Formats: sequence, structure tokens, C-alpha cells
Amino acid sequence: MNAPPPATQVDPHPFDAATALQPVAEGRWRGHTSPAYANMVGPFGGVTAATLLGAASRDERRQGEPLALTVNYAGPIADGAFEVTAEPVRTNRSTQHWLVQLRQGDAVAATATAVFATRRETWSAVEAGFPPAPPPASLARMAPLERARWTSAYEMRFVKGALEFERPAADPDAESLLWVRDAPPRPLDVLSLAALADVFFPRIFVRRPTWVPIGTVSMTVYFHADAATLAAIGDAHLLAHASAHRFRNGYFDQAAQLWGADGELLAVSHQIVYYRE
Repeated sequence: MNAPPPATQVDPHPFDAATALQPVAEGRWRGHTSPAYANMVGPFGGVTAATLLGAASRDERRQGEPLALTVNYAGPIADGAFEVTAEPVRTNRSTQHWLVQLRQGDAVAATATAVFATRRETWSAVEAGFPPAPPPASLARMAPLERARWTSAYEMRFVKGALEFERPAADPDAESLLWVRDAPPRPLDVLSLAALADVFFPRIFVRRPTWVPIGTVSMTVYFHADAATLAAIGDAHLLAHASAHRFRNGYFDQAAQLWGADGELLAVSHQIVYYRE
């Protein structure tokens, strides 16, 4: 009898490789930046956020599902290895609170707080409106940007507010609306949803066609969907909407929503971003 052929090894999705962590001890992990998610300086902030959330999510002490994540980008992250520590600081009946740090050498490069929650059935309603948009197949995919390699890791199809430095004048607002998903497609989960919350280009670039140095200082993501809801979406596109409220004295904010194609609000996020002129 012939022996069965050897199993074919399947390489991990680039996102899973980029957010992979190796356990060192309880609450300690080692990771490595990924060239597939490189930004102009350091890694794409969304993949950093997902990595920090992943450290707490994978911990055996974790209870519940992600409810909120705040990431503070304290300094540049160099290409290479890093260490993440994650510790639960308080566990209540419904919520569990975590502190997370990413370090390179003796320097803290990013900190995070994560809240996990046990969700129970209650009265529910959605006040935000699902933005009208044509189907993703009817829109062209944006070409990746050479200076930001991470844009190759996402399929972006813009309805409004694409990055257009060649246009002659400023736009009247900083609103963007686009369909987006991982490239290559990957089933949605809470880590990829956390990364997608940072997929929007800086609002100042959308508002006016001028290049200036920028960097996210702090980002918060609120998760409205549980694991079962995300699993049902599979690898379909999400509808992503972002806007700003004010640009002033070197900082601007961003408010964003991520929707399933069926009109389910999955997450909202807020950022404060530094810019220099």
C-alpha cells in the first residue's frame, strides 16, 4: 500500500505572522515587526494595536471578549524584535481590565489598556446611520502607496475621501468612506478589526493636498460586535467611515466607524494625531 502524500504546509496569513507572539513567561511575550506592514516610520499603527490586544487576548487569565482598547504610541518602534507584557489589574463580575506595554531594549514604545467584558442579552438599539455606498465591486481598488508598504496589505475601494496629493485645492471636509478588507482576504476577527480601525489615512492629508510629518499619539477602539458576529462576516468587505472635528496647534482628531455590509455596526474608534509644520 502506498503511503499517503505528506500534508502540505500552509503559510500563515501575513496579518497572523505580523501579530504572532511567542510566550516567554506568564504575561510576557516576544514578537517581531513585519515588513509587510511597514509604514513610513516604523510599523503600521493598526498592527501594533492588534499585537497589544493579542497579548491580553491569548493569556489564559483573560475573561470575556474585547470591549475597549486604548493604545498610546509613546515613541518610534524600530524594525526588529520587541517584548510585550500584559497583566490583568482588576477582574469584576462583568469586566476585566488589563495593562499592556511594548518595549524595545530599555525603552517603552507603546502602552495600552484593554477592557474585556462578559456580554449579556439586553435591550439594544443603533442610533448611528449606515452610510449609503455603492457595492464594493463597482469601485476601483486603490493602488498601494510606495512610501507606506502596509497599504498593500489592504484592499481599499473609496467612495469618498481618497488620498489625492495631486489635486489642486483643499477639500471642504476631511471625510472618507471606503470599503476595505485584508489582502489577501482573511476571515474577520477582533484582532483584524482592531487593526482596521487604524486603516484610514491621516485626516489632514484628506482635507488638503499637502505632505506634513504626522503620527498618531493615542487611539481608542470600542468593540460593538462579539466573536460570533465577526465570524459570520467571514472575509467580506467592511464599510469604513472617518471624519475629523478640528485641526489646531499641531494636533487633530479622527472619529471612525466600521460597519458590516448588512448594516451591523461593528466598532467605533477615536484618535488624536500630531502634525508638524
